[in-house]
Amino acid sequence: MPTKPTGRPVSDFLGSVANPVRRADAESLVSLMSELSGQPAVMWGSSIVGFGHLHYRYASGTEGDMPAISFSPRATKLVLYVLTHEAEDDPLLAQLGKHSTGRMCLNITKLADVDAGVLRQVVERAWRERTAEH
Repeated sequence: MPTKPTGRPVSDFLGSVANPVRRADAESLVSLMSELSGQPAVMWGSSIVGFGHLHYRYASGTEGDMPAISFSPRATKLVLYVLTHEAEDDPLLAQLGKHSTGRMCLNITKLADVDAGVLRQVVERAWRERTAEH
């Protein structure tokens, strides 16, 4: 089932994050992503905090909706859905600091492990590229 926006307040969700460092980092990400996108934080499903809205359609015919940029404070890491380039070819990620990547996601244990200015550039680029496409 695709993830959809919910009416749950983001503050309620963040208040339920047990790890105090992860909760504080999530609040920092809300501030950063709100500032860069100019959009309010919205809960998508039970655990994704998203900004903006995109409708996508693949060549296969599959289509759906997703936030333009988003993140989720998981039990062991912050997962940011902000990658728009292949990780191994991305000069920004080479400068970021301690992280790992998935197909479309950037995984960070805590914000203190990465360069805040580089992270800002990564998030800003994701917002700009994803909203320019749609």
